[in-house]
Amino acid sequence: MNASSEPVLSVEDLSVRIAGLHILQGVSFEVAPTGVTVLLGRNGVGKTTTLRAIVGLTPRGGEVRGSVRMGARSLLARPTHRLVRDGLGYVPEDRCVFAALTVAENLRLAERRGVTPAYDKVFALFPELERRGRQRAGSLSGGQQQMLAIGRVLLNDNRLLLVDEPTKGLAPKVVTEVAEVLERVAESVPVLLVEQNLAVVRRLATDAVVLSAGQVAWTGDARELLLETALTKSLLGVGSGSGEVHA
Repeated sequence: MNASSEPVLSVEDLSVRIAGLHILQGVSFEVAPTGVTVLLGRNGVGKTTTLRAIVGLTPRGGEVRGSVRMGARSLLARPTHRLVRDGLGYVPEDRCVFAALTVAENLRLAERRGVTPAYDKVFALFPELERRGRQRAGSLSGGQQQMLAIGRVLLNDNRLLLVDEPTKGLAPKVVTEVAEVLERVAESVPVLLVEQNLAVVRRLATDAVVLSAGQVAWTGDARELLLETALTKSLLGVGSGSGEVHA
């Protein structure tokens, strides 16, 4: 971890079993209080499961053990809605917008009680959301839906953002737009990011955690990892000059 101060998130010996499968096997890492920490790895190594376990969204019947702390507070025993209320923002891989509702209605549902929503900030980052307020979310393009998913989280103050594959399936121009927004967001709130586009990782990430077979295989400076072609290929299956790494 590059920052010298205390981590915003500490994960220790996190294990997750789902339907009898041991998905995570003692995962431990920290997220710095500033910048972007990226979670990398090949297909099926547990990146999305890690984020879902942190935010309390493992499937019913799943077994989670270990320790996850945001500052001094333990997260694992607390329900998801309380974690979100306390400043843990989550943008899922599949975006999860309410297709039948308008953009404005999707945003209103994200407002927290007793908190003034930061519409000015969201519309400054995503002016298209303001212009399309009356449009049904299901009729938006994939990029517009991703902007809406991120915008919902940014309506409220957060201590940490968990963002799962925000550029997946998007056109190159939209990938650049999403990366620009996340770069600006990370100036004020730390981000734990799962991302397969190495160009985006290279632009955004300060620290990297690489998972392999449900365990941590490497942690350190993200730029150092991407500069080592042999290391990148052995851990991720691609060269450091590649644009993508498998999700």
